Amino acid sequence: MRLSQALRLAETPRIAFVGAGGKTSALSIVAKEVSKPVVVTTTTHLGAWQTDFAVNHFIIRQDNDLEMIEDNLSGVILITKEPQSNRLTGLNNDQTKWVYGLCERHQLPLLMECDGSRQLPIKAPGINEPPIPDFVDTVVVVAGLTGLDKPLNNESVYHPDLFSNLGNLAEGDLISNITLARVLAHKEGGLKNIPNRARRILLLNQADTPALQARAGTLAKIVQNSFAEVIVAELKQNKIHAVIEPTAAIILAAGSSSRYGQTKQILDYKGVPFVRAIARSAINAGLSPIVIVTGADAITVKDALIGLSDKIRIIYNPNWQNGQSTSIRAGIDAISGSHISQSQKGDSNHLPGNPGSAIFLLADQPQVNPAVLRCLVEEHSRTLAPVIAPLVDGRRGNPVLFDRVTFLDLRKLEGDIGGRGIFSKYPPDYIQWNDISLQQDVDTPTDYERLLID
Repeated sequence: MRLSQALRLAETPRIAFVGAGGKTSALSIVAKEVSKPVVVTTTTHLGAWQTDFAVNHFIIRQDNDLEMIEDNLSGVILITKEPQSNRLTGLNNDQTKWVYGLCERHQLPLLMECDGSRQLPIKAPGINEPPIPDFVDTVVVVAGLTGLDKPLNNESVYHPDLFSNLGNLAEGDLISNITLARVLAHKEGGLKNIPNRARRILLLNQADTPALQARAGTLAKIVQNSFAEVIVAELKQNKIHAVIEPTAAIILAAGSSSRYGQTKQILDYKGVPFVRAIARSAINAGLSPIVIVTGADAITVKDALIGLSDKIRIIYNPNWQNGQSTSIRAGIDAISGSHISQSQKGDSNHLPGNPGSAIFLLADQPQVNPAVLRCLVEEHSRTLAPVIAPLVDGRRGNPVLFDRVTFLDLRKLEGDIGGRGIFSKYPPDYIQWNDISLQQDVDTPTDYERLLID
C-alpha cells in the first residue's frame, strides 16, 4: 500500500504535515506518489539536506520571484526562501496565499511542512506553532514511536516543558502510550491550529518492530475519536503496516420473509432473535456505527432489539419493497453523515468517527461470529482493498466488507440485488475461512432446522 493511498487524498489535496518523527519523510514520499506537477513548500523551514525529492527548486528572494514559477510547472516543485544555517526558510503569509492561488489556477496538489521538531521523535507545539493556513483540507500529525519509554527531556521531545504540561508527566519520567495519546489528542497538542473543516490524520511512524506496531494499535484506539484515521508506518522502508479507521456494520433486516412464511428476523437462535444475535456479534467485534435497516415488520424487529445497546441505530427503509438495493442505499446514507447539517455534509468523510468501510450482514445469518468480522477489519486495515469476503471451501461466503470507495457505486444499485452487483468493477479479495456455516442462510424451515443442528 502506498502512503498516498493510505491518506485517502483527494485528486488535488492541500495537505499540511505537522508534529515530529518523520514529517519530511512523509512529505517527500507523497510528493513522489501524487500526480505531477505537485507543489511543495513550508511555513517554517526545511533542512537543505532533505530536498533531493524536488525536481525544480525555486528560491524566493522577493515577491516578484514568484512569477517565474508560473511558466515552469513540471515534476516536484519546491518553493522556499533563502537558506539560513543550512535550513531553507518558509514563505510568509502573502507568499503562501500566492502559492495556493497558483495551485488553484492550475489544479495542482499542494504539500506543506508546517512544523519544526529538530529531528526529534516527539514534540509539543510552541506558542506560535504550527502555522497552518486556513485553506488546508488535510492535516497529518506525525509522531515517532521511538520516543515511547524514553525519559521526558530535550533529547527525546521538542519542547519537553510544554509536553509535560499537556501530558501531565514530570520531566524525566518515561513516556507511555497513555501520555503520548493525551498530548496528541489535546487541542493545544496534536490538534492545535488545525482548521475546523480539515481532515485530521495521525501518522505513527517508526513502527519498526512487531512490538511497536502493537503499541501503535493500542494508541490508535485511545485517540480514535480525535482523528479520522490512524496510519501505522515505517517510513524509512516506505512500509504502511495498517490504516486504522472505524468499520461500520449495516444489518439488512427489511425483508418480508415471503418464502419462509414468517418474520425470519425474530426466529430464535440460541435463545435470542436472529437480528439481536447478529447485532450482538457486530458490537462484540468493535464495529461502529451499527445500523439496522428495517422494513417489513419494522416494529417487531425493533422490539427484538430493545435494551441491547446504545451503540446501535435502527432506521426504517420506506422503499423496502423495491428490493435489497434500497436497504443498502439507506444504510450507506445513515453511516455517511446524511443526518448531519447541510453545511457539514460535503465534509462528512472528513469527520472523526466516520467509517472507512462497512460490513453488510444479513438478517438470516445469526451464526456469523465476531472473529470473522475482526479478521475482515484487520485485512482491510492492511490492504484497503475495495471488497473483502471470506472464502470457504473455495466459495465466497458472507459477510462482505466494502471500502468507502465503493459507496457511490453501491448507492447506484437498483432492484433486488446486493453488493455482488458491483463485483465486476471491484473484484473481491478474500480471507481464507474454515467455517462452512458462512455459506448458510435461512430461506425455508428446513434451512432453519439445519442451522440449529449445526
